[in-house]
Amino acid sequence: MVFLSFWLAVYLRNVLFERLSPSGLLGRFFDLPKSALDGLGAVAHLLYIVVPFTPLVLEMSGFYQSRMRKGFVRSVGEIVRALVVIALLVSVAAVVLQFPSTSRVVLFVGIVISMVLLILRERLTLLVHLRLADREESRSPLILAGTGEHPGRYWTNIDDETLARWRVAAEFDPNVQGPDDLERLLRETSAHRVVFLPDGMDFSKLASSIERCELQGVEAWIAASFIQARIAQPTFDYMGDRAMLVLRSTPALSWALLGKGLIDWLGAAALIVVTSPLWLVAAIGIKFGSSGPVFFQQWRGGRYGKPYQMWKFRTMVVDAEAKLAEVKEGAGNQMNGPVFKLDHDPRVFKFGNWLRKMSIDELPQLINVVLGEMSLVGPRPLPMYEVQAIEKSEHRRRMSVKPGITCIWQVRGRNMITEFDDWVRLDLEYIDNWSLWLDCVLLVQTVPAVLLRRGAK
Repeated sequence: MVFLSFWLAVYLRNVLFERLSPSGLLGRFFDLPKSALDGLGAVAHLLYIVVPFTPLVLEMSGFYQSRMRKGFVRSVGEIVRALVVIALLVSVAAVVLQFPSTSRVVLFVGIVISMVLLILRERLTLLVHLRLADREESRSPLILAGTGEHPGRYWTNIDDETLARWRVAAEFDPNVQGPDDLERLLRETSAHRVVFLPDGMDFSKLASSIERCELQGVEAWIAASFIQARIAQPTFDYMGDRAMLVLRSTPALSWALLGKGLIDWLGAAALIVVTSPLWLVAAIGIKFGSSGPVFFQQWRGGRYGKPYQMWKFRTMVVDAEAKLAEVKEGAGNQMNGPVFKLDHDPRVFKFGNWLRKMSIDELPQLINVVLGEMSLVGPRPLPMYEVQAIEKSEHRRRMSVKPGITCIWQVRGRNMITEFDDWVRLDLEYIDNWSLWLDCVLLVQTVPAVLLRRGAK
């Protein structure tokens, strides 16, 4: 459909905007001239990105999930977010790969037609699902296995999406009935799945029942209701050939996470090229403003606290690290907690202060992004001596993801925040609500924050 959208966009541009005269409008519109699609090859580079990546980004945004529970506005919002991400990918690829210029009319019309077709397809799919949900025979049978009142309570709280696809064909109690009874129920109901609710269930009998499902090729689903996690989301994975229940409180490996890595690498490489004149200005200014090297390297805490060397333009005197204790004693610390922040740090030389206000000193961190040590968006990394000074274990969760150049903290105030607890709260808000769309929003919001120097000191 996306390919069809751009095919139509090229056709409409060539026929309606360039090749039609008022006298021959209808005749020439329905008589497809060969030249009407002459421009399709000119946008081939665009199609290589838009066609395969659109369904992947839609999947990342949850467009294909929970069809029964979402409304029209939510569907449109997910499509718009996905197309914004695609537009960012096209923009980055155009800069890095030096794509030829593309007609703005084709790009705009192609995106609009894609939105319309995707919404129509989604609405038609919903209508089909609703009609099928009304038919008993269209819902797949399953067996609900549990003890006492657990099965009844579980099924009354199930969502409409599941109820539209599944029906309980029989109930089975492993504590009362044996594996032979389950095998008989499987034959009688032709069940596609057995859902086990292990609360109060004998695990040896549960294992025997699961074995019967395995022998018949029927899926066995086990509810993980015996684990109550406040933050972590339970998933299953394998370690070797052993099935493991995984409680994960960070984003799991997914297409969205792979997309984040791709955007990081391409975006950082493109930004290094685009901002190269600023690197030259910074290098010359530092050389004239202070004796010493242009770059400053410091050991910072990466993911899970693993040390790595972060690059920055040097904005302080050469022996700044040795003078830290002296500055703390004389001027104090404006940040409560293990981190150190000071508005007018005496170790910063004049040109370095300007680099900080313009956030130009942060540009060399793009090297760390290209090397895979950092991300464009993520919690800011702390020096290793500050990492070691963290006392609260919950504060260390901010290091459970790859550190970044910008995050919610930079957008919402930067140096205006004086409590380390507030800083951590914003970082955890980012981790717990992470999505590729949130990364794109924060990247866009960072631009005015840097240009207007909000919170920069």
